[in-house]
Amino acid sequence: MRAVQITEYGPPGVVHVAEVAEPHAGPGEIRISVRASGLSPGEVAIRSGALRDVVPTTFPYRTGFDAAGVVDEVGDGVTGVGIGDEVFGMTTMAARGANADFAVLAAWAPKPEVWSWEEAGGAAGSVETATRVLDRLEVGPGHTVLVQGAAGGVGAVAVQMAVARGATVIGTASAHNHDFLRSLGAEPTTYGPGLVERVRALAPGGVDAVFDCAGGAVADLVAIAGDPARVVTIAPDFTAAAHGVHMSHGAPADETGAAVGAHADPLAFHSLEIAVRLAGEGRLRVPVAAAFPLAEAAAAHELSQTRHARGKIVLVG
Repeated sequence: MRAVQITEYGPPGVVHVAEVAEPHAGPGEIRISVRASGLSPGEVAIRSGALRDVVPTTFPYRTGFDAAGVVDEVGDGVTGVGIGDEVFGMTTMAARGANADFAVLAAWAPKPEVWSWEEAGGAAGSVETATRVLDRLEVGPGHTVLVQGAAGGVGAVAVQMAVARGATVIGTASAHNHDFLRSLGAEPTTYGPGLVERVRALAPGGVDAVFDCAGGAVADLVAIAGDPARVVTIAPDFTAAAHGVHMSHGAPADETGAAVGAHADPLAFHSLEIAVRLAGEGRLRVPVAAAFPLAEAAAAHELSQTRHARGKIVLVG
């Protein structure tokens, strides 16, 4: 089968599609024939070499954590799903390999009918990350939440899931994405110098929690929250620990260890069923910035590294 691999550190040209052996579902797992899969910004950073000192990488490195497709193998002990079912879900963080013709999923849920394959293929990682962080921040009704980097793949989903919890959401993005953020239910503002003052003007009663999807502004985010314990980042911002800010990730210890400043958080697999419910209620969509054929994975990496994609980048076919 075809699978996307990174062969060495470098520019997008080191991303290749190779022929590899098919994986098979083990106990508690299913295998899908992949219709679409998500591109991971974290793996784009790994490929560039930006994380070489903190994320040990062995090449060739198989990519992809989330995917959607049709079940074609069911492992021992699995119930409630059968051959031919349409699902979306995640691999284990250690196994990866979802950017391929076939992928083994460790967590899954039925594909919502209202989502396209592209939306479903890029959903699981963003939904899990958003839920994991919102749970840690204990976001609930009546809270005010700032999402830094709200127009990206995780940020756009986090906005909607926070709104669904009854929170008021302020989102940062470039000015041309402000109408997009309003459509998701957030009050938009720009990032950069003056952020603290702009957010205080929008939330004179204060901000209860900050979800940082972008990095690079930890000190300002702590000032906005008033307490580093109310800020969680998912960006590879290694100044976070110095400010007392938790960096949430789900990577196994043998990949990141203590170098990222925190042990892995438990993955929020319950998020997938929440997403199915919200999608059915018309309260959760998965904005897709672009869909590239699997063979053009290098071009997808090139777009991702611009950091200007609105929503999730996915690979199809």
